[in-house]
Parts: sequence; structure tokens; C-alpha cells
Amino acid sequence: MLDQVADIISKCSVGAVLTGAGISAESGVPTFRGRQGLWKKFRPEQLATMEAFLASPEVVWEWYNWRRELISDVQPNPGHHALKEMEEFFQEFTLITQNVDNLHRLAGSSRILELHGNIYRNKCADCGFVLDDDMDIDPADIPTCDKCGGRVRPDVVWFGEMLPGDVIEQAFFEAERADVFLSVGTSALVQPAASLPLVAKRGGATLIEINPERTPLSDLADFSFQAKSGELLPDLVKMVHDRKEGADRR
Repeated sequence: MLDQVADIISKCSVGAVLTGAGISAESGVPTFRGRQGLWKKFRPEQLATMEAFLASPEVVWEWYNWRRELISDVQPNPGHHALKEMEEFFQEFTLITQNVDNLHRLAGSSRILELHGNIYRNKCADCGFVLDDDMDIDPADIPTCDKCGGRVRPDVVWFGEMLPGDVIEQAFFEAERADVFLSVGTSALVQPAASLPLVAKRGGATLIEINPERTPLSDLADFSFQAKSGELLPDLVKMVHDRKEGADRR
């Protein structure tokens, strides 16, 4: 089946991929739901909310600084790098991710839509103005927005918040016009992202799923691989490269 997928990709001009927690898990990204030190008495649902930020912004920022420190030791895996290489196969290619860990950017992917934000980016809690990515935050002295004076918060989507309207709108637009759409490392359960592969298939795209376990998408996909993306994607990229090179020589 991988040969068939490589043939299809080598002939397509517009591609899109949706990635989820699975691809990051292969890099060892922690889930932040474990029993580690101070944070074992909190649940993410208690800290990743606007209510928690308004009540105890210093505690929320201590937690996010701890998360950033954990992620800083994590590197992109072969799956991330393979998706970066995949850009070369298409005239247009969009990577849509549910992850906030920045690993796709570190791998070099250039056309990224981050549905849930980026844990290294900051924004104003009041007006939403996005600040520099590399700003260090002292929980005891949280900076304020230059535009409106509101306090700075992480630029991630918290529980109870809507996804950024412009980002999700662009994601659906890219899904609708894709010739081929890959769903990689995602459970296909969390909406609205779970609808993107379905929109792509309705639009005529070849739908490819890569996930270690079966999902609600598995029976609907044109090709479904129960595999780790870090193992399968590099093989797929090599096959497409070989086909492209062969076509160039003819």
C-alpha cells in the first residue's frame, strides 16, 4: 500500500497534513498529566483556563515556565523531518497541527497552521496582541501589553476557549482544495480538527491515515496505516523522492 501512496503523492500538486499528539509523543513530549512535584496536586483543566489566570496568574505562569523547560529538551523526530521534506513534492503544501510544542517549526516546516497556538509564544490576555516568541516571563512580575496594558499570557488555546477563527478557517480552506490529505498521529476525535480529513475527502482528496491505533477515521480513509509516523513517513518520503528522480530522468 505504501507504494500506491507514493505513486499518488508524486502526481499531486496540492497537499495538506493534520498532525496530533502522536507525532510529538514519539519525540518524548510529556503529557503534563503525570505526578511530577508541585504540579501533582493540579489538573491541566484547573490551570489552563482564563479563570485560573485571572485568579492566580503567577501560578499559571509558573506552570507554563515549567512546561516550557521540559519541552526545551525535546527534539523533532524523523516524522517531523519527513513532513518538512514532503513540502518539496508539492506546488503548495500546508501543515496543520493540533500541537503547541513548536517541533514542526524546529524541523523546518514553513507553512504551518497552529490550531491550538504555540507554547513559546505570548499574547495579551485582554486585546489578543501577539508578542515576541522569545520573551521570558517572571511570574512575580508579569509584563503588560504595550497596546492596552493587559497582562501577558501564553498564546495557547485554553479550556473553554474557541480556536483562532482565522486559523481554523484557513485550515478548512486548505483541506477543501487538497489533492492528498494526511492525518498523522491524531485520534480523530477532537473537534473541529477531526472534521478536516472528512472535508478533504468530500473535496476529492486521497485520504491517508498514519496512526499506531485505529481511529474513527480508519474505515473512511483511502489508506490507513497502523504505524508510528517516525518510522513510516521517512520510508514514504524516500519512495516519493525515487519516483520524482526517475520522472526527471525520463
